[in-house]
This record gives sequence, structure tokens and C-alpha cells, in this order.
Amino acid sequence: MSGVKKTTTTKTIKKILISQAKPESEKSPYFDLERKYPVSLFFQPLIQLVAIPSKEFRKTKIDIPLYTGVIFTSKNAIDHFFRTCDELKINISQDTKYFCITESVALYLQKFIMYRKRKVFFGSDGTNKKLFDVLNKHKANEKFLYVCSENQQDNEIVNWLKDHSCQFELAYMYRSVSSDIASLLKEHTFDIICLFTPSGLRSLYDNQPNFKQNGTIIGAFGSNTCKAVEEAGLSLHIKVPSPQISSMFSGLDQYLAQQSKKK
Repeated sequence: MSGVKKTTTTKTIKKILISQAKPESEKSPYFDLERKYPVSLFFQPLIQLVAIPSKEFRKTKIDIPLYTGVIFTSKNAIDHFFRTCDELKINISQDTKYFCITESVALYLQKFIMYRKRKVFFGSDGTNKKLFDVLNKHKANEKFLYVCSENQQDNEIVNWLKDHSCQFELAYMYRSVSSDIASLLKEHTFDIICLFTPSGLRSLYDNQPNFKQNGTIIGAFGSNTCKAVEEAGLSLHIKVPSPQISSMFSGLDQYLAQQSKKK
């Protein structure tokens, strides 16, 4: 089943808000969209991640070296894990295993460790289901530390760990706060808004309390984000990942191609 919802409208798409930082490389596939379709992309994070100081983390009494497997669902989580370890002067065992949501996140570990496939694992398609398949092979022998945001952990992962009797602990090492984008939303009317976290949706309402969809196309990445969009009573048009769509870029590409055919 496709992650792009078929629509009967022929809405003209001109402005797209990507709620992430602008890619550093001009080779990013996002920029291909501007060359392929008559659209303008606006990159603006809807949330800011704030570090939880190591002094505050220490109060949780989580003894990091006791955990043999660390779960990461983002590069930010990796950054804050190693920052916290550095501030607490904790040496991570070379035998520690790392379980990542995607290969891209897994490869980011090279910034901090000697990358060895026998201790770095990741899901094949970026979905929680594939991550669970990997975790399932190791759950009997590992004690997991799930590094996440204080207000943004993936409940599907937490519930899976509980339901499968895994030894685990949540390690809150950062928190998200809404970015101030009120002026951007006032200046531009976006035809498509792409969201990547439930916190991003909350930020949208923080900045525009009276937000009404009114035909705005919504794209969402991740099961929790998709669920948050639907629970907010909004129509979800681009759902990522799905069997045919692995990235927000490909979801946008498919949606824009579908709309172009109607003209």
C-alpha cells in the first residue's frame, strides 16, 4: 500500500515547508524537487533540541556502563549520548552493541567509535518493525539503554521492549522546545508541510494556535508523527516510511508527480 494518499483535487503546489535544517550539500535530493517541479522549498526546524546537563542526568542514577546495548533512533540521540558520557567521564566498553533505526543513523556512529559491523545493527528499511526484528535476535542477552528526548520518546519502541520482557531503561539526555517561526508562517502560506516528530506538530500549533488545515497537504515521518497528525484531526496525505516510500523526499516526489499528471 502506497504511503501517498490519492486525492481528487488539483491543488497547485508552490511552497513546501520542510521542518528540518537545510541540507549542507547541494547534492541533496530535496533540491532535485525544485528542478523537477515548479515549487519552492523552505527549510525550517520546528523544534530545538536542548541538552539535559550531565548533572541533571546523574540524578536518574542510571549507570551507563551496565548496559550492553544502546538504542538510537536519531543522530541527535547519538550526539547527546556521547556528550553525556564525556561530561561524566564514562568510558564505553568496546563490546557495547548499538541498535539503530536506519543505516544512516548507524553510520553516524563512526564519528565517535571504531565502526564494526559485529556490534552495530540497524533495521533494513527505517521502520520500527525492522528494528524490532533486529532487537528480537539479541533481547535475551542484552540490557538495553534507549537514548531519547525527555518529551519525544517513541512509545511503540517502549511498548515493544515491555511486551517482549526486555531489560531496558529510558535515558533522557535532551529535550525539545518549540522554535519561534510565527513570522515565517505569517509571511508565507505553505501548500505542503512536512513533519518529522510529534513535537514538530505541537510547535506548529504553538506558533499558530488557530491553525486550520484548509487544504494544506500534510506529510509525516514515523509512526508516532503520523499518529499525532491523525489524532489532531488532520488529513494525512504523505505517510513515511511505507513499503514503497523510504524517505520524505521520495514521498514528496511521488505526490508531486501524481498532482502533475492531473493537470
